[in-house]
Amino acid sequence: MSSRDSAMYPVEFKVNGEKRAIRVRAADILIHTLRNTIGLTGSKSGCENGDCGTCTILVEGLPIKSCLMLTVEADGKQITTIEGLTNSPIQNAFVQNQAFQCGYCTPGFIVNCVGLQNMLPHADEETIRVWLESNICRCTSYEEIHNAVKDVFR
Repeated sequence: MSSRDSAMYPVEFKVNGEKRAIRVRAADILIHTLRNTIGLTGSKSGCENGDCGTCTILVEGLPIKSCLMLTVEADGKQITTIEGLTNSPIQNAFVQNQAFQCGYCTPGFIVNCVGLQNMLPHADEETIRVWLESNICRCTSYEEIHNAVKDVFR
């Protein structure tokens, strides 16, 4: 490995309202930085190619799959992870509608739905259904998840 490959770059961003200043390699992806460097393990690493949505976070209020974003791209940004959404209306709706089983995908769904609220606060049922297609759950019915999200938009 050359010294160029191991170069570290300063990155500053806010995560859940807290300013963070770290040094990362150019190739570091955000999901790994959040989990392994910062210790925010609520976002899950699943497919690592953008298909499953378990790593969804908010960047500047928009849902982003953090396995597809380099950490250096987050410089100067406002990031919200599931840890920053404790007791949010959508999280409470997931509990009330039993919209989870193992819970692995749940943080990604919740964060994605907050992104939907940010972008389309009056989303109709079809928009909600289409929006949820960006996340995969392998062990529960999507109906409970859909109902939880609908409850928040009523």
